[in-house]
Amino acid sequence: MRHRVVITGMGIVCPLGHDVPTMWNGLMTGQSGAAPTTLFDASTFPTTFDAEVKKYDPARFIKNMHLHKNGNRGSLFALGACAQACRQAGIDIETDAPADGIDRTRLGIYLGAGEGPAVTDAFFNAIINGWDSENHRMNWTQWTEAFLSRTAPMLELEQEPNMPSAHVALLTSARGITRNCLTACAASTQATGEAAMLVRHGKADIMITGGAHSMIHPLGVTGFNRLTALSTRNDSPTTASRPFSASRDGFVLGEGAAIVILETLESAKRRGVPILAELTGFGSSNDAFRVTDMHEEARGAVQAMRAALKDAGAAIDDIDYVSTHGTSTAENDSIETRAIKTVFGDRAKNVPVSSPKSQFGHLIGATGCAELITCIKAIEENILPMTMNLNDPDPALDLDYVPNKPRKAKVDTVMSESFGFGGQNNVLILRRFTE
Repeated sequence: MRHRVVITGMGIVCPLGHDVPTMWNGLMTGQSGAAPTTLFDASTFPTTFDAEVKKYDPARFIKNMHLHKNGNRGSLFALGACAQACRQAGIDIETDAPADGIDRTRLGIYLGAGEGPAVTDAFFNAIINGWDSENHRMNWTQWTEAFLSRTAPMLELEQEPNMPSAHVALLTSARGITRNCLTACAASTQATGEAAMLVRHGKADIMITGGAHSMIHPLGVTGFNRLTALSTRNDSPTTASRPFSASRDGFVLGEGAAIVILETLESAKRRGVPILAELTGFGSSNDAFRVTDMHEEARGAVQAMRAALKDAGAAIDDIDYVSTHGTSTAENDSIETRAIKTVFGDRAKNVPVSSPKSQFGHLIGATGCAELITCIKAIEENILPMTMNLNDPDPALDLDYVPNKPRKAKVDTVMSESFGFGGQNNVLILRRFTE
């Protein structure tokens, strides 16, 4: 039996806010999450700003913080987002005897969560202390002693990308299928799509899905700077993320978590919970090209988009809005535009597309589900998020990018796209729920 898959809860912790209403208000009022870096001293880096989650207190959302005292930044973000989503979906949390009637063996978790922040201070201090200057070589015994004196086993464990799922399981008592994928910037879209397939085919009644990630640390920023992927517009962080603009020079690194609750239509009706939207299609592909470059002809992106439409039983005329990956890099924005033109043909210029990354930054593993939540809100309120900072359009990019202010529109069916390093392409189709 093929089940219809509906969304009954959503939660987010991101640079624009620690809940969905605050995030959405930020998108609608032209706010930006970008600001000078505070999580470490970035003064010597090519990029000295990012989009951080500020003043976040997970105790606002959960009671038993002692159970998560070692949680890394991504895990703590995931707990807040999960608590919001579960409460909206009527799922009990932090209890040994849930009274919500949900079979915990049929409640699963699938996250697209990234590795925890590296313990860089301890690592580099150990290198300095382990150097034998007299013999010009490393003394690995000294290195080990110095490293162990500044770190702890649990902090090392929390670097594993499966740990956010472990914290979510502890929070919710979910004992069903539990998975995690780390397909770069496409991770939480892939997790959501594959979680939907598990629900569709009866492997779970309910799936907690989405993603969590923070790479705002010296090693993370160094890597993206060396790839020349980050904007270096240090004099104006709030205008640095400018997808589809002629002057775009890279993305703004963000962080956060986004969680949605997927379940069978039968489960949602039985429990009597409100249905926010229906997830009808998922497409996934790989460019099989280069690690950091998209294929010039956008073949992987096109394949994933067409697969999602086919899976949803939808035609291009059904799509009212495309939430783009829209990173603000020269390559992504041009190739993604080409993919949309290839798939939508003559209709491409009449389909509004935009990039929320222009406001809350690039949340890496969490970004796809965060953008899916903006799609749910677009359907709920019939309004499209803007592409901010699009003041000098690239003449080679000629789609309707919803520039600089939100737009009222009839929104029933949307396409949400995520494309990651390594050629990972994942696309979701979401539509207004009808009986």
